[in-house]
Amino acid sequence: MRVHISISGHFLLCARPGKHDKELIIMQQKLITFAVPCYNSAAYMRHCIETLLSAGEQAEIILVDDGSVKDETPAICDEYAAKYPTIVKAIHQENGGHGEGVNQGIRNATGLYYKVVDSDDWLDTDALKKVLERLTTLVARGTAPDLMICNYVYEHVEDGTSHTVRYTNVFPQNRLFSWMHVGHFRPDQNLLMHSVMYRTQVLRQCGMVLPKHTFYVDNIFVYQPLPYVKSMYYMDLDLYRYFIGRADQSVNESVMVKRVDQQLRVTKHMIDCQDLDALQHEKRLRAYMLHYLSMMMPVSDIFLLLDGSDEAKAKRTGLWQYLKDHVSTGVYRAVRYNLGGLTDLKFPGGDKLTLGVYRQLRKVFKFN
Repeated sequence: MRVHISISGHFLLCARPGKHDKELIIMQQKLITFAVPCYNSAAYMRHCIETLLSAGEQAEIILVDDGSVKDETPAICDEYAAKYPTIVKAIHQENGGHGEGVNQGIRNATGLYYKVVDSDDWLDTDALKKVLERLTTLVARGTAPDLMICNYVYEHVEDGTSHTVRYTNVFPQNRLFSWMHVGHFRPDQNLLMHSVMYRTQVLRQCGMVLPKHTFYVDNIFVYQPLPYVKSMYYMDLDLYRYFIGRADQSVNESVMVKRVDQQLRVTKHMIDCQDLDALQHEKRLRAYMLHYLSMMMPVSDIFLLLDGSDEAKAKRTGLWQYLKDHVSTGVYRAVRYNLGGLTDLKFPGGDKLTLGVYRQLRKVFKFN
């Protein structure tokens, strides 16, 4: 039975043959759900929400108050839900961390697509308009991709500069494509939560449930669904504006050193959540997932090196052993002798050299 879908505003119109005549079924469904995890975010969340409201009735905005107690975050969530009852939902939960905020969004989402926007970030409204127009067209044609990809921009609070991460050398532009059309990613080009819009159903099919009380789960969010993605679409638009440089941010270097156990938890989850040997028939998908895993290992290594304690050294050894014990020899070697091994140099002065290179890269790319 064929189902033809077109979209008008926030209604999906589905025509399908019945026993006697064609039956026109009208289902009210949003084109996209934006989930905004909020924790003591009163100082900056309004700007984020206002940019999302520019999508109008095509969007559902789920504001997840993660047990905020220090400011007016809960009241602001309720204020927007009351003011825009057909667009905004407010959900109040006991503190469960960023991941549980994302989980709540997935559980409650009614949109065809799902995007997470952190409450201190925002979307470019002109770019958002173009993306939603394109998605509307693709849905109407019955060619809605599993994954929509756009650029994201680092907005550096320290010096007022910005840096755009784009994928023009990796993906074909403005057309549907599959993994066989994907090019080579540079080390600074990983897909992040900021750059993706998944079909909501893809997230549910892959069993996405992020761990509670854990930072850096955005890596799991991007990585775990990838084998379920069969079609993609890339627009060279600077959509997501990623605010970086606040002292309390989870990606601040000193904060990451303190929370390194959470980084290790995320890395182990990624090691376990997919069997990369089962993807032999999808060579480019497998290659990218190996690349991503190869990036996660040195991130953990770096922050354990910055800690410098004997306990941290033991955790480094333990992480590599965990990888070896939980994947095939082929996967282990692919990670070990790719980017993953660059931070575990087995010669005198190797750790010092690793940290020196990290410092230089941090100055250039300003990633935390």
